[in-house]
Amino acid sequence: MTNKQFYPIGTPGQPWTEREKQLWQQSQTRSRSYKNDVLDVLEQLKHRYEIVQYGELRYGDDRYPLMAAKSKNWDDNLPVALITGGVHGYETSGVMGALSFLTECRSEYEGKLNLLVAPCVSPWAYERIARWNYDAVDPNRQFFAQGKAEESRALMKFTAPLKGQFAVHVDLHETTDTDESEFSPALAARDGLQPEPTRVPDGFYLVSDEQNSRLDFQSAIIAAVAHVTHIAPAEEDGTMLGFPVVSPGIVEYDNNAWHLCSTMTGAPFTTTTEVYPDSAETTPEDCIRAQVVTVRRAIDFALSN
Repeated sequence: MTNKQFYPIGTPGQPWTEREKQLWQQSQTRSRSYKNDVLDVLEQLKHRYEIVQYGELRYGDDRYPLMAAKSKNWDDNLPVALITGGVHGYETSGVMGALSFLTECRSEYEGKLNLLVAPCVSPWAYERIARWNYDAVDPNRQFFAQGKAEESRALMKFTAPLKGQFAVHVDLHETTDTDESEFSPALAARDGLQPEPTRVPDGFYLVSDEQNSRLDFQSAIIAAVAHVTHIAPAEEDGTMLGFPVVSPGIVEYDNNAWHLCSTMTGAPFTTTTEVYPDSAETTPEDCIRAQVVTVRRAIDFALSN
């Protein structure tokens, strides 16, 4: 997909000022309810998990409690699995996949592993089907000490006491057609750059960290997800989105250089999912199922290795 037109906010070649950011904020429309879709589901799961608030976002007149679910019978002697969804609020199956996993999961990991699930890291963006937070910042580029996104800082502060206990961290994402039609042009406009069109991969794939390259782990997930939805093929040059495909359905690069969410725990097993809900070959339900299958396979692999 190619978008040669300039983004409607800002002046081509000039980074945004506070004025342009305000215009962008005003253009964002609430389209769904974090309370109905996320908070109410977590409330219904209180009998099975400890539901905790780890922060609060205050954007304009809006208040968003940041919530997570923990194993009810938490055991400090056991390793921890962290599942994060909605770091990019518009990526629906990440949020729904995390909630579906919580809903389906019973006691199969009790005595083996502690679960910690933050299903919607960026609720303001979830409601507006946006990639950025209120401040026009991408939370999934801010997982470091000087990060500018409150969503990222709150999650890092919450999980910091558990450093050294994490066995696995799965960060649930999507790649959509709006990556090219809306979010890439907006990013270029915000930074005063020219958009560089890319081709959206058609199918599921994983992002592996070259500093923590466990291709046996990544490949095990791909094999499981292939029973649910199709795996994205590489381009003719062996890449996807400009990154090398190191194994079918797996791209790999230095995640720390991008300050991605998957780097914050130091877990031995980490991955970032990407499903493609706009494909003619899949459905929203397939995408949610792929996220759940990923989480289960990732945890099972970590426990057996």
